[in-house]
Amino acid sequence: MIDSVCRSICFRPRASKEPGIRNQESEPVLFPEPLTKWVSARARQALGLGVCQHIGTLAEGNPHLLFVDDEPALRGLMAERLTERGFEVVEAENGEKALELLEQFAFDNVITDLRMPGIDGARVIQSAKERYPGIVAMVITGYGTVKDAVEAIKRGADDFIAKPFQFDELMHVLQKAREQQRLTSELKHVQAQLEEKYQFGGIVGRSRPMKELVQQLETVARSSSTILVTGETGTGKEVVARSIHYNSPRRANRFVTLNCSAIPETLLEAELFGHVRGAFTGAVGTRQGRFEQAHKGTLFLDEVGTMSVGLQMKLLRALQEREFERVGDNQTIKVDVRVIAATNSDLARMVAEGSFREDLYYRLNVIPIELPPLRDRPDDIPPLVKHFLEKFSPDTEMHLSQDAIRRLMAYGWPGNVRQLENAIERAVALSGGRPEITTADLPPEIQAVPQWKSSNGSEQTVNASSLFVLDDHRGRPAHGISSRGARRPHPDLQADSGKASRRGDEMVCAGKDLGVAGGRARGHRGAKAAAIGTAARTARPRLASGRRA
Repeated sequence: MIDSVCRSICFRPRASKEPGIRNQESEPVLFPEPLTKWVSARARQALGLGVCQHIGTLAEGNPHLLFVDDEPALRGLMAERLTERGFEVVEAENGEKALELLEQFAFDNVITDLRMPGIDGARVIQSAKERYPGIVAMVITGYGTVKDAVEAIKRGADDFIAKPFQFDELMHVLQKAREQQRLTSELKHVQAQLEEKYQFGGIVGRSRPMKELVQQLETVARSSSTILVTGETGTGKEVVARSIHYNSPRRANRFVTLNCSAIPETLLEAELFGHVRGAFTGAVGTRQGRFEQAHKGTLFLDEVGTMSVGLQMKLLRALQEREFERVGDNQTIKVDVRVIAATNSDLARMVAEGSFREDLYYRLNVIPIELPPLRDRPDDIPPLVKHFLEKFSPDTEMHLSQDAIRRLMAYGWPGNVRQLENAIERAVALSGGRPEITTADLPPEIQAVPQWKSSNGSEQTVNASSLFVLDDHRGRPAHGISSRGARRPHPDLQADSGKASRRGDEMVCAGKDLGVAGGRARGHRGAKAAAIGTAARTARPRLASGRRA
């Protein structure tokens, strides 16, 4: 058995006296000197040749190729030429021998004749692909018909070449197939990374709003319905859209994005639906639009509220009928696309104002998803900070000082998660390699978060999310919140106002916060009321609550 296998491993069909080289006019022979440059230890073990004295080790890194053909002259010549090109070649004279070798060793490439006695090349290709999906398989044959090519491709062949052929032609086809296989492997790897990255479990956040959001995303991802994602800028609308796509049945297909506000209005239609040559000045060729590119996948339309009314009508038809025409063409194109739209605008208000079509709004708003702003979930800031530190400093373990964390949690974050990410990236860059990021490394607007002194004289940062605001019953905005909802400091406390809750016509907070404010004003109730910016009669029950706390 060992002797027969050894005799099947033969390479260069030319006259030579070098060890391990067969003579053109003779059958394969064994030489007493080890074939150290041909067969690897892995191949010896796979073939059961550990005790054979005629087989040494093979240089790792060269691609291994199995060449199958029932013509000895062609088989030997191709083995020699392929070896010269850097391949480690093993020959098989028929399909049965090829299947035996495939069971024993994982080749990188297989080239086989199509029509052979017994097991044909199509069977060899099918078996090789079933056993090793990553193998590059090619078929060569003297019967170069379309039917043969189709059959070989169906069995899994990467390409097909007909006899007679030039060796350079064979190498071109082989290298093309190998490159295609490499790109396919890389694509699968990237696809797997994306799916892992955008798993719902990877969404950073432990607050109750984020847990509810993840539950909603898990439910809607399985459907193909249109989704409208709303939220302030920087809340992660595109991240959510990608998570939906990579957890949906469409994840194997493309995720195509288009920022409607970044494209001039005159070109937006062509970007969406494509155009034909000569459709407008500069259209030098036919081009696919984003709808065509996203066929069988997902199309993400960001800032859809900036779209003109005229283009909204064409988008409405594409959503309803799943068909459209390219700019300058009258041929209707049908597509299967899931659309996820996003906006930071109030589309309902725009509908009332007449700047956004009502029918398009309802077509987009099949499944509404609203993303909470970062200021409404300050307990998500520490895990987000940890995530960004690992992203921007993967090789060094870093952390923030407690004072820096307090300031981050006290800040209002008008730019939401995107602004927090930029702040952490800046802090890492300015830290100079120190393991601890301090307040001095944070952006100036965060360093300027107002502070107040406690009764023991120590400076403490006021958490904006816990401050209170009161209405003085005279129709003026309460301290700490502007008329537009932006935070502004109380003139005495000099602190951000933070989020408050409405009780009737008053904005109130926890009694302990009232106690803090009232404690700074020594004296009667009127002085304490002045300290918190409200009338004495309004503050009486609140201050009493603060004393009890």
